[in-house]
Amino acid sequence: MNITRNDLRNIAIIAHVDHGKTTLVDSMLKQSGIFRENQVVKERVLDSNEIERERGITILSKNTAIHYKDIKINIIDTPGHADFGGEVERVLKMADGVVLLVDAFEGPMPQTKFVLKKAFELNLPAIVCINKIDRPEARPNEVIDEVLDLFIELGAGDEYLDSPFVFTSAREGIATRDLNNKKDNMEDLFETIVNYIPAPQGDIDSPLQVLISTIDYNDYVGRIGIGRIERGKIEANQEAIIVNANKPDYKKKIKIGKIFEFEGLNRVEVENSTVGSIIAVTGVEGIHIGDTICDIDHPEALPFVKISEPTIAMNFSVNDSPFAGKEGKFLTSRQIRNRLFKELQTDVSLRVEETDSTDVFKVSGRGELHLSVLIENMRREGYEFQVSKPEVLYKYENGKKLEPMEKVTIDVSDEYIGSVIEKLGRRKGELISMTEARGGYSRLVFSVPARGLIGYRGEFMTDTKGEGILNSVFDGYAPYKGDIPQRIEGSLIAFETGEATAYGLYSAQERGTLFITPGTKVYKGMVVGSNPKGVDIEVNVCKKKHQSNIRAAGSDEALRLSPPKEMTIEEALEFIDDDELIEITPTTFRIRKKILDSNKRYKSKKN
Repeated sequence: MNITRNDLRNIAIIAHVDHGKTTLVDSMLKQSGIFRENQVVKERVLDSNEIERERGITILSKNTAIHYKDIKINIIDTPGHADFGGEVERVLKMADGVVLLVDAFEGPMPQTKFVLKKAFELNLPAIVCINKIDRPEARPNEVIDEVLDLFIELGAGDEYLDSPFVFTSAREGIATRDLNNKKDNMEDLFETIVNYIPAPQGDIDSPLQVLISTIDYNDYVGRIGIGRIERGKIEANQEAIIVNANKPDYKKKIKIGKIFEFEGLNRVEVENSTVGSIIAVTGVEGIHIGDTICDIDHPEALPFVKISEPTIAMNFSVNDSPFAGKEGKFLTSRQIRNRLFKELQTDVSLRVEETDSTDVFKVSGRGELHLSVLIENMRREGYEFQVSKPEVLYKYENGKKLEPMEKVTIDVSDEYIGSVIEKLGRRKGELISMTEARGGYSRLVFSVPARGLIGYRGEFMTDTKGEGILNSVFDGYAPYKGDIPQRIEGSLIAFETGEATAYGLYSAQERGTLFITPGTKVYKGMVVGSNPKGVDIEVNVCKKKHQSNIRAAGSDEALRLSPPKEMTIEEALEFIDDDELIEITPTTFRIRKKILDSNKRYKSKKN
């Protein structure tokens, strides 16, 4: 019997980075009575992971649910970053419609296009939510036209051109269908969701099928599969079988443990659940994203979106620097290996391979941000390790070398256009289009090899005095574009192990830009700065001033040191050369040469 679950709606919220998705969900949760009147609620309550809160980005999709009148609305908050695009594609499988969130000032951005295209491919109806209408420079009416233009550009059918528009300020918790009629709550948004997003349908009497779209992991119960019941019903402790559309021969009998549904921010245990619901299942060892849990007598797998392949790889290795083991808890290759393989349980776009050396693991991901978030997580958990310069993964077809390309959209003030075009031209970038945006800004779209972007973001921020906005989206593979010149700066290398002194740094700073301050402990072969002339120079930053008993007039005045250049891990990954590593510990990270001894380094270069 085919039923329609009128008491349920499943929606995904999609948007470009930083257009306010997570804040919008906050307001929806607050107004649906999930929190007690006097409960103190953090902002962006869904960004539970520390890095997500600091950077203000969503990395993992989250599930939550609210009640409006007598209808339950399951909400899936998706990441906006292209590096986490694998997440977006999968979670859309659980939704019956999307809420497309667009900033009332910025308008549609590259990621908006990326996630919207995925929603169109699945024929999901869309509600357009124009957010941040409280911004002084908001221009909601122009943004409506830009969104409709984007629909047409993506080849959307007529039904999409009639999508409802809702105007919101997620921060103030207001939504309205009519800009001239301001409301003081989000009722218009709830009403639009209930009336416009179709209720889930399915056959309640057919054999069970649940497509697993997300995996969570918990040390107590192991893997937790999250997915939507496509047909039938499920009960705790029932026998079932796992199959996978991409692995025809794979079949595994299982016993389902507990079943949970989402309520607010919590998972609530239920005895059974029926078609259309989004559930979490425990007790299913070895479950993977893309698996289908089926009735034991009817193993029929559901088709699944292929996960985007990694485009960038780097080596993670055991820390062997002179300072190894002083700051971290987990240092051995076994501990690092276990941690990396544990990450594979929940991150589908990641690959980890063992190499000829037991101390080195090759880790591949979707982009620098993807890998730097993993590095940052491990560092905070107490791991100590080293990473190499990221390199691009090539493909070979019919004897031709192909490389990953990125479509780069740049919003920049007109005075910087020349230097952006020149720099990306050197990195084999092709200018596809250039349009005038508003207020002396232009939007440039380039096709650039992924390796051309490694090391460019930092330079871009310097060239545009921090004003430019750069977004990139993976754009398939294309024939190899030829060699790209390597970085132009050389490294300043510590000459001996010790503690940096103001006197030593003062004489070293004439050679370039320093990365360290007086009192920093350094070792021989550690990189302490960069040199604009493009050659590596050894400097003695631990040098002390010779004491004499004669006071020279004026020479004892304080030495003036330029402030050091402080880097983030991403900037360090962009800076390092092929013969360098980054040593990562829980308290700090240091750039170093692979070969610390200068004589051996010189010999290996000659060879």
